[in-house]
Amino acid sequence: MTDKPYIRPPWPARVIGGRAARLFQPAIVHSLTVPGRVTGRERTVPVAVLDHGGQRYLISAYGDTEWSRNLRAAGHARLRGRRRSERIETIEVPTEDRRPLIAEYLRQYGRLPTVQRTFDALPDPANHPTFRITDPRSTGDELRTKP
Repeated sequence: MTDKPYIRPPWPARVIGGRAARLFQPAIVHSLTVPGRVTGRERTVPVAVLDHGGQRYLISAYGDTEWSRNLRAAGHARLRGRRRSERIETIEVPTEDRRPLIAEYLRQYGRLPTVQRTFDALPDPANHPTFRITDPRSTGDELRTKP
């Protein structure tokens, strides 16, 4: 286990929230599939992708989550939105560069259930792993549009 802060999402957020969010907020919620760092078994979680300054980011609102540790170890994942699925590669954003990204994340998504509360409970940007999504074309795996 890690010694970095983590807030376990409440049961409704874990069991109902992710599924409901994908239905009611499909433009916001994506599915992130990351290989496990120990088993290699793929894990899928709902995430909100932050578009900011011409770049896309993944920010772990709940702290040092399993998906963030898996993504840190793998450096790649599959991101599925409404109509497309893409293989992504990521680079972790240094702690000192996270504050404006977190502020924008809260501006865009702070109204969603539990988001603002988790950032209030974990106010230090170091507690929120943040990843910049690199250009998917650089991975050699083109975007696929679902019919």
